[in-house]
Amino acid sequence: MGIIEIEGMEFYSFHGHFASEQIVGNRFLVDLTLKTNCDKAAKSDDLSDTLDYQQAYLIVKEEMAIVSHLLEHVADRILSRFHREYTNIEHIKVKISKLNPPMGGQIEKVAVTMER
Repeated sequence: MGIIEIEGMEFYSFHGHFASEQIVGNRFLVDLTLKTNCDKAAKSDDLSDTLDYQQAYLIVKEEMAIVSHLLEHVADRILSRFHREYTNIEHIKVKISKLNPPMGGQIEKVAVTMER
């Protein structure tokens, strides 16, 4: 078994409950953890035997481009998409952080973490 992690993916997206968030947008960070069998790739040294990090990034990028009111909704879409496209994932965790959320005070970030 192995764990593949892609950390600190940054996107400018328009997620949020308030209309102003969907107009102005905000910066988001996404961390992705995928548990999968890495044994074949470890022996073959062949990209086709593992989960391609570039393809994983592109999936997250595409889902982050779809505007949602809640980070939970975005996280669920990402989890569902990975389970649809990759049958060799045993466990997946996604953390989405909204930087400087508009909450009336100095807050570095808020985050939602979901896993399957």
